[in-house]
Amino acid sequence: MVERRPLLDMLAHAIMVVGVLIVAFPLYLAFVASTHTARDILQVPMPLLPGSHLWDNYVAALTGHGGGAGSNAPVARMMWVSLVTALVITFGKISISLLSAFALVYFRFPLRGFFFWAIFVTLMLPVEVRISPTYKVVSDLGMLNSYAGLTVPLIASATATFLFRQFFLTVPDELLEAARMDGAGPMRFFKDILLPLSKTSIAALFVIQFIYGWNQYLWPLLATTSESMYPVVVGIKMMVAGGDSGNEWNIVMATAIMAMLPPAIVVVLMQRWFIKGLVDTEK
Repeated sequence: MVERRPLLDMLAHAIMVVGVLIVAFPLYLAFVASTHTARDILQVPMPLLPGSHLWDNYVAALTGHGGGAGSNAPVARMMWVSLVTALVITFGKISISLLSAFALVYFRFPLRGFFFWAIFVTLMLPVEVRISPTYKVVSDLGMLNSYAGLTVPLIASATATFLFRQFFLTVPDELLEAARMDGAGPMRFFKDILLPLSKTSIAALFVIQFIYGWNQYLWPLLATTSESMYPVVVGIKMMVAGGDSGNEWNIVMATAIMAMLPPAIVVVLMQRWFIKGLVDTEK
């Protein structure tokens, strides 16, 4: 029996409130800055209450009429590039990982264990380690400044393959035998049995991989030189140039706020599935 102690409960809640305030205060400052003019933001002290230029700043950011010293590419275009990139990476990772895990668990072929460990070892080779040869290949194939160049090098996922493999190993063999007795082939078994059983794991990985794809910075920074192909994370960097007086910080902060919205919306909408996919033990 867990003993409830009011003082400990109050202390725990106080610590959580302080933690939320510490995390939320920079976000609040960014939002406040996005509602003022650039001149107001540079005042000392900076205003701590929202201003009256929210609509003007966000429209200027979305349409690319900021007028700062850095890039003035339309944020609406950047958000579209980021959305397409994140979705392609997410669905690509999940699809390839499901099929590769299915092959590793349910097919018998020579060197099956070797191929699994070869996939697993790639966890030690992130994009940062192989970025030079990857850039060379993408450049030679003419894939720079394209959606293919932004997504294809990031699609393979050893982590997702490992997670799906571990889940498939928990599926009772009786289901496979029953499917065989009913005349179902491998892909029918995969589509009608394994996929429905994997939906919570797929949902959890969707959230993780979407945020991963949306927040990509280093690879898009190298693979894109055209403003029309900047993801929003790279676009924020390109908007900052020169000294403080040369940047429209209100537009930069408005862009940062908008860049945080899609991942936050995905987490909120899929929170129940995300948690269930991580902790569900009813396999």
